[in-house]
Amino acid sequence: MQLINIHQLTATLELKSGLRIGASEGEIRIGGVDNQVIRHAHTGQPYIPGSSLKGKVRSLLEWRSGAVRPEPLGIRDMQERYPQVRSILQLFGVGGGEQLSEVEAMDLGPTRLAFWDAALQRDWVGRIQGEDKLLTEVKTENRIDRIKGVAEHPRQTERVPSGARFDFRLSVKQLDIDGDGAELRRTLLAGLRLLELDSLGGSGSRGYGKVKFTDMRWGDADIQAEFDRIDPFADVAAARRA
Repeated sequence: MQLINIHQLTATLELKSGLRIGASEGEIRIGGVDNQVIRHAHTGQPYIPGSSLKGKVRSLLEWRSGAVRPEPLGIRDMQERYPQVRSILQLFGVGGGEQLSEVEAMDLGPTRLAFWDAALQRDWVGRIQGEDKLLTEVKTENRIDRIKGVAEHPRQTERVPSGARFDFRLSVKQLDIDGDGAELRRTLLAGLRLLELDSLGGSGSRGYGKVKFTDMRWGDADIQAEFDRIDPFADVAAARRA
């Protein structure tokens, strides 16, 4: 087994609605915001953790595969009726506690994907701060009493606002056992399209976390048009017709 290339995929991740990826609170502040977004420890700016991106894309691909279960998929889920599982495991890996035989390890190879944390784009930050605006917004939500028809228990949630732009980047290892790597690339791009169709972060069912990828590149090649044409469910529909 030999590593023959490491591909870089880059893009702009633009928010189409407010995004909330929360941070743990070290202290309770009276009168403060209930749910704060995660921020960089040094700059204080919001960012999107690579773990959040990786986890959501993997989860959506596992749902699409039909083999989804409470725990991440593993080597035992590679069955003939779930052909997409193999690519998912090659891209994202198996759980740290799963013991593979030497044959299984050689068959799958190491995890191919590495996600970077996505920072706010400098030009977007400069424009917003130049207009004396904030990098986050606070949204107030309420619980509705169905009988009385009144709003109760207001709760403030911090979000990164719609229109914010992040630098998105990941790398993909290509091994000699991957052939031309086309199958793994198709699976990855389908997962990113699923993310556009679904949501990222918390409260997606309430309209949070809608995202759009633009300026997508595979190394030096512009692949935005190719990405926009992807129907992530085309393979599923074809398999059902077969």
